Amino acid sequence: MIGVFALQGAFLEHEKMLATLGAPFKEIRRREHFTDGLDGIILPGGESTVQGKLLREEGLFEPVKEAIEGGLPVFGTCAGLILLAKTLSNDEAVWLGTLDVTVRRNAYGRQLGSFRADIPFAGVGNFPAVFIRAPYVEEAAPEVQKLASFGGKLVAVRQGHMLATAFHPELTSDVRVHEYFLRELVS
Repeated sequence: MIGVFALQGAFLEHEKMLATLGAPFKEIRRREHFTDGLDGIILPGGESTVQGKLLREEGLFEPVKEAIEGGLPVFGTCAGLILLAKTLSNDEAVWLGTLDVTVRRNAYGRQLGSFRADIPFAGVGNFPAVFIRAPYVEEAAPEVQKLASFGGKLVAVRQGHMLATAFHPELTSDVRVHEYFLRELVS
C-alpha cells in the first residue's frame, strides 16, 4: 500500500501511475490517513512551501519525518525533493530534512522556463523528463547515489530508502521511474 500525499500538487497523476502498475494506494490528506500498513509514500510535485505548511497544519509533519527516518520508503518529485532535502541553497526553510543533499529551488527559472528533456536515468534508461519550475541538487553526500543529470546538474538521487527527482515522471505516460521505486525501494 502506497500513501500518496494529496495535500496539493500532482497527486492524481501519481495515483494514475500506481493504478497502471497495479499498485494499491491511498490518499493522505489528514493525520488519521497516515496509518500503519503503508509500504511507501509519495510526496508529489507542486508548491513545496504550501505542502510543508499543510504537513504541519494537518499534524503530519512529525509522524512523516519519523517514518522516513525509521526507513519507510519515500519517493519525492520536484517539490517532494525540496521537502526531503537537508539544505536549500536559496531558501532558509528546511522541511523534512531527511535526504542528505543541498537543493536549489526554481533553479531553471519560473513557469515559462519549464521544458522536457530525454535524460539517462540509472536503472531505468533514457527517460522523457518534464521540468516545471524545477530544482536541482547542488551537492550530495557521498552515500547519495546519483541516478540522473541534465546539463551537468544532478536531477535524480537515491539515498537508501529515499528516491527523489527534480522532474515530474508522473506527468508522462512512462511508468519506469515509478516501477523503479516499487521494485528497488518498496519490495
